[in-house]
Amino acid sequence: MPVRLPSLENIPGGSAFAALSRRVRTLIIGGVLFVILFVVALTMPVPYVILSPGPTFNTLGVDDNGNKIIMIMGKKPNVTTGNLNMTTVNVSTHSVSAFEAFVGWLEHDEVVVPRSAVYPPNKSTKQIDQQNTADFAQSQDSATVAALCELKYPKQFGVFKVIDNGPSSGLLRAGDQLLAVAGQSVTSTTQLRAVLATHAPGTSVIVHIKRSGKILDVPVKLGTPQTTGVKGGFLGVSADNTCLAPFNIDLGLGNEIGGPSAGLMFALGIIDEVGTVDLTGGKFIAGTGTIDNTGKVGPIGGIALKMIAARNKGATIFLAPQGNCDDVRGNVPSGLRVISVSTLHEAVTDLEGIQNGTLNPAGC
Repeated sequence: MPVRLPSLENIPGGSAFAALSRRVRTLIIGGVLFVILFVVALTMPVPYVILSPGPTFNTLGVDDNGNKIIMIMGKKPNVTTGNLNMTTVNVSTHSVSAFEAFVGWLEHDEVVVPRSAVYPPNKSTKQIDQQNTADFAQSQDSATVAALCELKYPKQFGVFKVIDNGPSSGLLRAGDQLLAVAGQSVTSTTQLRAVLATHAPGTSVIVHIKRSGKILDVPVKLGTPQTTGVKGGFLGVSADNTCLAPFNIDLGLGNEIGGPSAGLMFALGIIDEVGTVDLTGGKFIAGTGTIDNTGKVGPIGGIALKMIAARNKGATIFLAPQGNCDDVRGNVPSGLRVISVSTLHEAVTDLEGIQNGTLNPAGC
């Protein structure tokens, strides 16, 4: 027959044991809940992103698809020996958990920053990507202009780049001096835009140019502007009152990275490809910095991570914008020599000095 167990209260010390059991159960339940809440807290997304060293690209080499990064058309490029690597920073695209952020704070090669610092709340991811793409394209154009001026090509108003598969592709060339479009004189980008604004896409116009000392009339059927809000037709060239060369330069990587910080290394790569001096002497040189049409080098973000990326890849010399020196000090990886520059001309002079042993450039 069933045996009835005595109540804990009816045995000596039973009440105390029952109370102890309740406290133990409470502690166990509380401990389990704490662990659950702690795990949940660690895995919850936080409003931060993690920055880390990104890939580097040798401007004198090829991209991941085997395509030349700097394409020179209309002139045989130099045989280059070393590296002129642009550097990048990786930004985490997934939701960062509290645990990942905590680990990131402990790592020497990661930086945890508020998400709003990279992705402003008043802009969509698409808008930011579009801006980064536009900045990258502008840096390429500025690098081309700055490099050609450093190489002492003559200054005039004309074409310094023909857009691939654009209306003028195969018709106009880099180095063409623009004299008139549709019978109207053009001596500046403002005048050129004003003329194009009066002609609809699909209209054929005569472009009056000077090429290699000869005056030519080139018919071009205008395309649709690539920029939203621009009226009129699209000629398909980058033009300015600047230094022009009788060959075309096409810069790659537009689909892989964004932002303006590759300008300096693009400009140096162009100079090494078509100039008269080997800038690397076979050395592995990396760097970063914005550049404008005059060759002025500007500061960028994430330089400590870019130096790590460069050293991990094998660089021994790193060109840093002078404006970033405060960020460079104390963060230089072992084995990497940093040279600060403020202009493209200074960077070229420093690299030439390193090759011939006549100059010991200043670091930060």
